[in-house]
Amino acid sequence: MELRLYDTLSREKRTFVPIDAKDVRMYVCGPTVYDFAHIGNARPVIVFDVLFRLLRHIYGEAHVKYVRNITDVDDKINDRAARDFPGLPLNEAIRKVTEQTGAQFHADVDALGCLRPSVEPRATEHIGEMREIIERLVKGGFAYVAEDHVLFSPQAMNAANSSLPRYGALSKRSLDEMIAGARVDVAPYKRDATDFVLWKPSKPGEPSWPSPAGIAVEGRPGWHVECSAMAWKHLGEHFDIHGGGIDLVFPHHENEVAQTCCAFHRERMANYWMHNGFLQVESEKMSKSLGNFITIHELLKDWPGEVLRLNMLKTHYRSPIDWTLKSLEESAKTLDDWYRVAADVAPGEPAASVVEPLLDDLNTSLAIAALHSLRATDVPALAGALRLLGFLSETAAQWEGRKQQASGVDAGEVERLIAERTAARTRKDFGESDRIRDLLAAMGVVIKDSKEGTTWEIAR
Repeated sequence: MELRLYDTLSREKRTFVPIDAKDVRMYVCGPTVYDFAHIGNARPVIVFDVLFRLLRHIYGEAHVKYVRNITDVDDKINDRAARDFPGLPLNEAIRKVTEQTGAQFHADVDALGCLRPSVEPRATEHIGEMREIIERLVKGGFAYVAEDHVLFSPQAMNAANSSLPRYGALSKRSLDEMIAGARVDVAPYKRDATDFVLWKPSKPGEPSWPSPAGIAVEGRPGWHVECSAMAWKHLGEHFDIHGGGIDLVFPHHENEVAQTCCAFHRERMANYWMHNGFLQVESEKMSKSLGNFITIHELLKDWPGEVLRLNMLKTHYRSPIDWTLKSLEESAKTLDDWYRVAADVAPGEPAASVVEPLLDDLNTSLAIAALHSLRATDVPALAGALRLLGFLSETAAQWEGRKQQASGVDAGEVERLIAERTAARTRKDFGESDRIRDLLAAMGVVIKDSKEGTTWEIAR
């Protein structure tokens, strides 16, 4: 099976050739744990879960390593901790916030049908690796110390007479374009406007660690160096795939490449860079000011996680997605049908008609179209393909039961009314039969008559 992936660096689809087929390695930027994750955050989680599953299908579960980090040191975390736990020392309050929001994130993405990564490192557990990378960069002349800060110099990187990549190659920007398009921190100690922070002094009460590069005061890492350190620790200096949202290409991923390649004198950090597109809600950018900021947690109150998953995968991962109520309703009906037809069937080998689109840069929209065709031709292959994509985690009865529970419908009462309606139809009392049908409809119950009898389900 030949897998082709779109590489952001080269701007083309390339055949995926792992560095080591027995040790395929992927890193994806994970959450900053300060609040509930929103539905936009769910997109890379679901997209790269599908890729993780596909890589395991191709190379074997034991031969794929997926690392997704947790950022647990950040100004937003500090602000949330001070707000929610004003009576506690800041470090203790921060621990409470990160434990609570980390658990919320796991509960949400588990409900979306996502596998846990092979490794889920926390930034605060890798301060030593961050300091080592910073020391290497200072020693190599790519970073410098100024007023208890350590800053990386893109100018120094691009001036180096070596095989290092050019700073700006990933985002296809010149240094001047980066200055014009970025929110650049203005500081008198910076040699150049594009220089970015690797380490900074901590404010009183903030988390702090011994500083690198001979700095006397304690401090904390910059955001970008955290991912370089965690990827290095768990995947090495050079690995196969690095993923994340399109918004991370610049500056975060550009800076990761710079730090890692300069610290370890590498031409590449990752062989393939993959980025998912933006998400809108009802054709508008999601924002708190517009009142359309939706968390995964809120959506899960009204929809099963697999409905959210299917709704996300109906659009190709690199395309913008418009998150609408109508699309959710359609996804729910589709899953109801798949569960009714395939959930209790022994799964066969996933059909080639589904796997082949996935091999073409994760074309999930085409794979889902193939699922609809399989429904009428090969139900075991449908069941196998659905499980490959992360669906059918429950039996048909469990799926239907959860719908009933969510709707508040009393199954016993429904069965009693259906029995009364059947008796009315037998004695040809069609007026009573229609009255009971309408009563069930008002309860949110859809009934279906066939030669085998009457079945029912909750209306979506």
